[in-house]
Amino acid sequence: MTSLSYDAGITALVVVDPYNDFISEGGLFWDRLKGVAEANNCVPHMREVIDASRDAGVRVFYALHHRYRPGDYETWKYIAPIQKATWRSKGFEYGKFGGEIREEFEPQPGDIVAHEHWCSSGFANTDLDQQLKAHGIHRVIIIGLVANTCVEATARFAAELGYDVTVVKDATASFTDDEMHAALVVNLPRYASAVVTTREIVEALSTPPARSTPGTDR
Repeated sequence: MTSLSYDAGITALVVVDPYNDFISEGGLFWDRLKGVAEANNCVPHMREVIDASRDAGVRVFYALHHRYRPGDYETWKYIAPIQKATWRSKGFEYGKFGGEIREEFEPQPGDIVAHEHWCSSGFANTDLDQQLKAHGIHRVIIIGLVANTCVEATARFAAELGYDVTVVKDATASFTDDEMHAALVVNLPRYASAVVTTREIVEALSTPPARSTPGTDR
């Protein structure tokens, strides 16, 4: 892999859906994610990447799923299967444990929390793109849940919008190994410039970027 380098002035970390329902004991979906998440140390790795980003001066953005409230979907004419599942399970319910961000991932002063997304992409019908552009961001590093839904959709949309995308493959998880493979091996390499490990991204963030020269972009 080409040596990674990130300029904090144009790079952001995007943290997708670090809700208790996904990554905490007692969360609605934890039992389904637990096997994959514990096998790749997803939660500790997410913490490492966030800490390394903050230490490097990389601003942290949150792309959070809409938190369920009674009445959200009852009048919708069309609803995607993934939204039906959230409605049925009351996933990420507002005001409940599952709809809260896991304690050690709560936003800190200076972090940016984008408007909540209704389906999978952190960009669709939110202000994430506006917020990134307002802060001069051209490159995004993406971690969080779930690899083959919200993480993949957010990474794809970022690429469509012209961002340079990095996905940290062991700071995400899915319900099955097959879903992880589909997202991280089959699909995301077509959209992300780099699909890397936590160790690789932490090392890159801790290394000052090389001074650019005329005719180069990194």
